[in-house]
Amino acid sequence: MTPQGPAHDRICGVIMHTTNARLRAIVWVLVLLVSSTFSQGQVSGSSSDWKPLVQSRLPLYGHRNWIVVSDSAFPAYAAPGIETIVVNEGLPSVLTFVASAISSSHHVRATIFLDQELQFIDERDYPGVSQLRRQIAAPFSKDQVSSIPHTEVMSRIDEAGKTFRILFIKTSETIPYTSVYMRLDCGYMSDEVERKIRTAMAAAGNLQPK
Repeated sequence: MTPQGPAHDRICGVIMHTTNARLRAIVWVLVLLVSSTFSQGQVSGSSSDWKPLVQSRLPLYGHRNWIVVSDSAFPAYAAPGIETIVVNEGLPSVLTFVASAISSSHHVRATIFLDQELQFIDERDYPGVSQLRRQIAAPFSKDQVSSIPHTEVMSRIDEAGKTFRILFIKTSETIPYTSVYMRLDCGYMSDEVERKIRTAMAAAGNLQPK
């Protein structure tokens, strides 16, 4: 056997120190990766910076992305593509800003979905709901808005969130079923033009030789 002395001990100490340093580095990298993945679905912003955030997201968003201005009880999603910010402002003012930002952009337009249940909330149960309904409708034309059951619109959100990015803006609103769901569509092509294209494609397909 080779005799072991102080030199051998020093070499072993250097090897152990280097190995431990590498292990610590690996652990830190793993922690950062996990934290980054978690934060993607849990992004939050304060009331002071939500407007710049909305404006920065709009150029990135396009056809099939969603922006939702919600009441205060709306859930936080775990999906990494869904971003949630909380603002200490009422729903009407937040909605007015977001609707204006979308209409000012040239590449997207919004199709609006409301919870059908909102139409049936009694003023005696939630004073102010009648005025809030009018404020929600104000930024949009009638042909932009559809009212569908809450479970249906949530299913659409759940499905879209699997593939496309969604921005939730939670307001201080405490009347239920007041969330406004804005699905973004191509701003430089109307639904009518889209239908014409599809009709022409179908006609061309029927004319193809069998």
